[in-house]
Parts: sequence; C-alpha cells; structure tokens
Amino acid sequence: MSKSDKHPRVPLKWLTAAVALAVVATTGPATADGPGAAAEPDHPSTPGYAAEGQSHEPGLEPTPERAPTSEVSWLSFPGGAFAVDPLGHTVRYRACDGDTGRVADPDLRVAAGVASGEVTVEGRSFRYRVPLVGRTQGTVVVSGPQAQPVELTGVVVTSPQPPTDPVAGARLLPLSGQLARVVADASLNPAGATVRDLSGRYGDQQIAVNGALRPKAASVIKLWILVELLRRVDCGQVSLDEGVLVTPADVVGGTGQLQFETFPQVVTLHRLAQYLIKYSDNIAANVLITYLGGFAPVNALIDSMNQRSTILARRMLDSAAAQRGEENYTSPDDVVSLLGAVWDGEILTPASRDLMIGFMREQTLNTKIPAALPPGVPVAHKTGDLPDASHDVGYYLIPGTETAVAFLTAGPMATGDETVRRMARTVYDFLVTPADGAVEE
Repeated sequence: MSKSDKHPRVPLKWLTAAVALAVVATTGPATADGPGAAAEPDHPSTPGYAAEGQSHEPGLEPTPERAPTSEVSWLSFPGGAFAVDPLGHTVRYRACDGDTGRVADPDLRVAAGVASGEVTVEGRSFRYRVPLVGRTQGTVVVSGPQAQPVELTGVVVTSPQPPTDPVAGARLLPLSGQLARVVADASLNPAGATVRDLSGRYGDQQIAVNGALRPKAASVIKLWILVELLRRVDCGQVSLDEGVLVTPADVVGGTGQLQFETFPQVVTLHRLAQYLIKYSDNIAANVLITYLGGFAPVNALIDSMNQRSTILARRMLDSAAAQRGEENYTSPDDVVSLLGAVWDGEILTPASRDLMIGFMREQTLNTKIPAALPPGVPVAHKTGDLPDASHDVGYYLIPGTETAVAFLTAGPMATGDETVRRMARTVYDFLVTPADGAVEE
C-alpha cells in the first residue's frame, strides 16, 4: 500500500476524557505582518528559545541559544505529546488533560539510546521511556493520587525522522545537490529548503539545504496557530461552530478578506480558521491568537514538539512590536517537522488533518509554488511575505509521490519570490523523473 493510501489511514484513538488545558491565558502584543494595535508582548520563557538580537543577515535571527540536536525527541500519543531533551535534562507533557510546562529532570538517564526517568508535577507522576530514534515506540505512564495509572504508548518523532527504507531514501539524496545550486545562485537571498517524502516512494527520506536557516516567519507562523486551534477541537474543548465577536479594533490591513466586512460581527471559528489560511487573513490570525490565550499556548505547542527555531512573539502587522525587536521566526526544518507530524496524524486527528490540508488547498496566494509548476499539479500550501522575507511551504499532492516542502528565504522579497519558484520547480522536476533515473550530477 502506498503512503498516499495511508494519508486517511492513521488509526488514532484519542483520549475520551478531554479536560481543559492547564495553560496560562496571556494577551500579549501583536504579531506580524504590518502595523496593528500594540500591547506589551508575552515573552516565552521556555528553555531553548533564542533571545532577540541583531541579525548577521538581513531578516535573519541568530541561532537559538540552545542549538537543536538529533537527541531532542518527542513522543506522539493519542491526544498529546511528551517532549524529551536529554542534553538539557528537561521534559514536557502536553495533552488534552493538562500541560506540565517544561520541567527539569536532573535524574534523566540515557542508556542504549533510550531516555528514561520520572517527574512529578502538582501531584501527578510521569514515568517515561522514550527511545531517541524516530519511528520507534515509547511509553509514558501517568498516575495521580486519585486515579489509576494510565500507560500512553506512541511513536517517537525526531527532526528529521529517519527513513523507513534507507535504500529507497538514497534515491532522494541527489535532490540536495540540485537545491544547493539554486541556493548558491540566490546571491541576494539567504535561502533554505527542506523536503520530506511522505509517500514511501523514497522511503520517507528527508533532505535539506540550509534547513536550520532562521528567517522571519511572516505568515507561515499561521500554520501553528491553526494547529493549536484544531488540537483543541480534537480534545473536545472547542467547536468550530462557536462564534467569536470581531470588533472594529481588530481590523488591520495587509492580506485577508475580513477587512472588507462590517464590524462588529460574530465570526465562527471555522471561518476564522479557513480565512487564516485561504486568504492569509491577518485579522483572523490576531483574533485567533487572542481567542487561544495569547502567544504562550502557541509557543507551548511549538515547544512540545521540540521545534527550537520557531517562535510566535508578535501579532500580524504590529510594526511597533517589530521595532521593539519582537519577531516571529521559523526554519525549513521546523516547518517540515510540523507538516510531517500533521500528515502522519501525530498531532491532529485524521479529520482535523484533512480539514487543515483542505484549507491549504484553497490557498488564493498562488504566485510561488503553484506558479512554478505545470497547471493542475495538486498542491496544498501556505505563503509568507515581508519586505525582507519570502516563503512558501506545504504539500505536493502528486498521487503516489506526496511530499512535504518548505522553501524559506530572507532578503528582498521580489528576488526571494523567484528563488522560491526555482526551488519549487527543482523539487517538482526531480519528483516526476523516474526514480531509477535519478542520479547525482
């Protein structure tokens, strides 16, 4: 069976007793794609996030203070994630029934490639055994003073995930050299690309060129906002039929359709989520950030998946926050980590995953990946644009060759657009070449 058949395949049994998340609701300043109402930002204090600072390249943020490592893993189980950082001796449990935050475990042990230990937070004990190799099985036993122990078993996720078939995966490796030449030619735009096979044709191999590049995220950060909302839907905590009051004070410019409507009005979460992606709607993004409780819950999602280059630190079009040095960042590797987890059903249920990809298929800003490909090639994607950043990320949905891609650039947007198109076409041309004919140039 091909991985394309496996897309609707993921048999997840989500926790039946969903309780409200124990997260602190914070209403910080605004995020980012232009001027908006500024407020004092909520600065995430989670270990691993970089301090803001001066860039060495236009639009780039210095490397995070604790560099990503292959030993930073998270366990995907029904309804949540358990993150393990053996180097930092920290863990985090985040699921439908609560969030421990990032917890120090000085007694964390690593033996034979397996991290194990036990932490107690507010009377609940979390005993874990998490292999540090992706696609393996791990367990977390959760127990409390008034509840029977529950053993949660799931798949270990790393960035990158190892291939399921190294021999088939080797056939994707020549693509790295082809993308490297495109990146080298982009003299005005530091660029990075990460590509992961989702179909099994290339053994689920992941390749990257400058995968740790950390430009401003622009509207690509909206993907994490959507995933956090849909995760709460999966937990039974919210319904997309719920309405949210949008007022004239919420109106900002830039991309989107809501700015042309009359306010105040009640807008459903479903329409906010759809517009967030379909039109890259900045009003929808800012309203959802507030609805979710500020930046902290979205950053908690990011941290629970150990995506150390990504942060939400301001609202869309909040130029005052940007001038204060508050910015959203991500990397090609982190984007594909998220896209892969969504596709494989490791952070959302199949229904929510399909809804998210459906929104991405409706994307109306199609001057990059779709413009670079022949008409009719099925893609689901999300763009990001700033004067000093140009991105496009998403899925090539070619039957039998489904692929997650992230093309990110810094520097002038116009030349960045062309660099993204060149990277997008390079990947497409490689994928439609018979696998047996793919050779290193």
